[in-house]
Amino acid sequence: MPARDSALIGAPCWADLMTSDTKRSCEFYRALFGWTAEEPNEELGGYFNFRKDGVRIAGCMASQPGVPVTDVWSVYLASDDAQKTLDTASDDGGQVHVPPMRVQDLGTMAFLADPGGAGIGVWQPGTHQGFGLVDEPGTPSWFEVHTRDYDAVVAFYRNVFRWETRVESDTEDFRYTTLQDGEQPLAGVMDATKFLGPDDPSCWSVYWAVADADTAAQRIVESGGSLLHPPHNSPYGRLVAAADPTGATFKLREA
Repeated sequence: MPARDSALIGAPCWADLMTSDTKRSCEFYRALFGWTAEEPNEELGGYFNFRKDGVRIAGCMASQPGVPVTDVWSVYLASDDAQKTLDTASDDGGQVHVPPMRVQDLGTMAFLADPGGAGIGVWQPGTHQGFGLVDEPGTPSWFEVHTRDYDAVVAFYRNVFRWETRVESDTEDFRYTTLQDGEQPLAGVMDATKFLGPDDPSCWSVYWAVADADTAAQRIVESGGSLLHPPHNSPYGRLVAAADPTGATFKLREA
């Protein structure tokens, strides 16, 4: 499997799940991806990591009282200075939800909303560099934000997270910009104005790689999840949109 020791500054480096039922979530993702789960770290509020073949892939913790959204996957972008990132975000139309917080020697985390309202985490690595495998079944494959404020949001990620970007499409029907590491795309921004419902928030999505989208979709249903968009072909591969048993949404891409 492709291993990764660190992430480009500004690139997705971690994803974690907030869930109202950690036991049920562990069972579901074990059945779907073959993940194992560490024991909860009580010093970190019960936070624990999922692993794939022994390598950290994602985090998980129980929903906290008073949090409006209880079951959700969140994406984190790498920063070399979390406080500076949040200061710049505030100046560029972002809203700080969680100020920089040191997490033992693992790193420093923060959480904010971009100008379109999509929540995004910030991770300044310490000993924890983020997920260690990519682009193989059961590991991260792609990340993108769906927004109604496309121009402002693209500018925000350029300015705040120092993205080098490429416009992939700028037609009336499809506007899409990617974060680039040279010729390698790492994440995307989609103008979702035409397909987000009136009550649908702007949001980041994480795509997990699978060997066979149809088999994975069947396993999702058998394990108590639901299909929001069944397997379908796209210019970017065969995709699935789904929700786990507690309602947290995610996507799959056939590797």
